[in-house]
Amino acid sequence: MRSELRQSLYALVAGRVRFGVPLSRYTSFRIGGPADAFVEPQSVAELQALVSLLRREAIPYFVLGGGTNILVSDKGVRGVVIRLGAGFNYTRWGAEGERGHVRVGAARPLGRFVREAVARGYGGVEFAEGIPGSVGGGLLMNAGAFGGELGRVVERIVGVSPGGECWELSREELGFAYRRTALPEGFIVTEVHFSLWPVPQAHLQMAMEQAQRRRQQTQPYGYPNAGSIFKNPPGAHAGRLIEAAGLKGLTVGRAQVSEKHANFIVNIGGATASEVRQLAEQVRQVVWERMRVWLEPEIRFVGEW
Repeated sequence: MRSELRQSLYALVAGRVRFGVPLSRYTSFRIGGPADAFVEPQSVAELQALVSLLRREAIPYFVLGGGTNILVSDKGVRGVVIRLGAGFNYTRWGAEGERGHVRVGAARPLGRFVREAVARGYGGVEFAEGIPGSVGGGLLMNAGAFGGELGRVVERIVGVSPGGECWELSREELGFAYRRTALPEGFIVTEVHFSLWPVPQAHLQMAMEQAQRRRQQTQPYGYPNAGSIFKNPPGAHAGRLIEAAGLKGLTVGRAQVSEKHANFIVNIGGATASEVRQLAEQVRQVVWERMRVWLEPEIRFVGEW
């Protein structure tokens, strides 16, 4: 990266830029090569200026949330990785006349927001207890579990366009579907507006505890992973198909199909992104050959492959 561009980045974000940062530090898989540049804007104004600069210089960028649901290449990410800073980590509840309306910064941990809502007696997101990552990342993936989805309680979102402009998009414009949201390419979410509803706190607490208990009983703990590797096909469960194909415990290098939940690949220590991807492709091919079902990845493959 040219020295003058480095200086411009330093100036825009008050020095909060680093180069050659290993992204394994920031992903739940604990896997990932270096980012050419790693920038942490703290305000919408800084983010707008940064995006405008990158557009003028034709520099690609990738927005990193909580680092879940992604597999970053061993070669890393070219261009700039943007990670929203502390200025985007907040929860702001509406006035008394706007009960249930809440604005949440995209960098807010999703689990923290869920617990805040339950503590105030508001329902609609309790299903997400235990889902890792940020609110922005959850929005992008339309995170869901146990019959709930974030898209059902989103009113609108605010963010920065590829041209550096502030945009507001309504729920109807977001195209929510199973594990996806149809955001404009290059759009960066900065704030999500939710509409929740009053529910007896005891009921919410019970639902939240049940969700957490189900995760602990069915999902692998103790090994780095990125959550479900594949989406559930219509009318079926990816994990059950993988298990029926006899693939639990299958390994490639230090990547392993979880012996607890077959739709998870775990890093049993020192796994590379190439090993994880190779294992995922092998699983998909075997399930196709034995079950005639072609699994679609739920995780995103990021970086230079």
